[in-house]
Amino acid sequence: MSGNFTSDDSTPSGVENDDKQHWAASPSTVFNHFATSGLSVAVATAITHPLDVLKVRLQMQLVGQKGPLSGMGKIFLSAVKNEGPKSLYQGLTPALTRSVVYGGLRLGLYEPSKHACDLAFGSSNVLVKIASGMFAGAIATALTNPMEVLKVRLQMNPDMTKSGPISELRRTVSEEGIKALWKGVGPAMARAAVLTASQLATYDETKQILVRWTSLEEGFPLHLISSTAAGILSTLVTAPIDIVKTRLMLQREAPGIRIYKGGFHCAYQVLLSEGPRGLYKGGFAIFARLGPQTTITFILCEELRKLAGLQAI
Repeated sequence: MSGNFTSDDSTPSGVENDDKQHWAASPSTVFNHFATSGLSVAVATAITHPLDVLKVRLQMQLVGQKGPLSGMGKIFLSAVKNEGPKSLYQGLTPALTRSVVYGGLRLGLYEPSKHACDLAFGSSNVLVKIASGMFAGAIATALTNPMEVLKVRLQMNPDMTKSGPISELRRTVSEEGIKALWKGVGPAMARAAVLTASQLATYDETKQILVRWTSLEEGFPLHLISSTAAGILSTLVTAPIDIVKTRLMLQREAPGIRIYKGGFHCAYQVLLSEGPRGLYKGGFAIFARLGPQTTITFILCEELRKLAGLQAI
């Protein structure tokens, strides 16, 4: 656990306060703080993007129906055979654009939020970490929702030659209005809040426990174990919210046609028509993507922070 936000009584208060404010020491430090976060998320996104494409397609199987579902392997082979390998990178441009902004804000706002809570309440316990993660994730998603909408729509587009990020943006705005770019923003904010809280609080707390109770110190083994634990937990708690978000974002506006009225209605309709299993469609793909992405993000972020002269998360 970093000295940034440690509440260990053995730490002199003056040193502790200096460490807590280290992230805001200068404009260049603040820039490095957000830049290392955004870059690490962007790299992880680029590596795991094909799994994200498969996840979205798995989630859109048999909408409103019960029945046998195709597995990730079958969806992968079908996409490559019918659309070519490039289909696995549909929506990559908005995904990378979003990841830099979203990742920078999501990880970057966590420590300042935790510091603010520590100043206000005099504590940086696990509940403060959860609250800080939820705040950071929700704000980051609210600002970047348009890029997420474009990304998932491009991922479901079987003909890449007729649609790119700009043309999809124009088509969406002209046909559905500017508000369409914020479709699913409620579930997206809820997912990001839960995701960020579960990832960062779990990672942060796991590091603290391992440092306290084992011989592990700051370094690759500690980061690997902590990020793996964060990836597993975040997958379990965000899968149902993720499918609601995807369904709402892919819902096209047409006169008299609106399957889902909102997040809760979507979840209810999925449960009613597809059963509880419907909320975990693409669950394995979510874990296959989110697990490695979480691990890559945290390990890379820690290394970049070290190179930038910042303290560990």
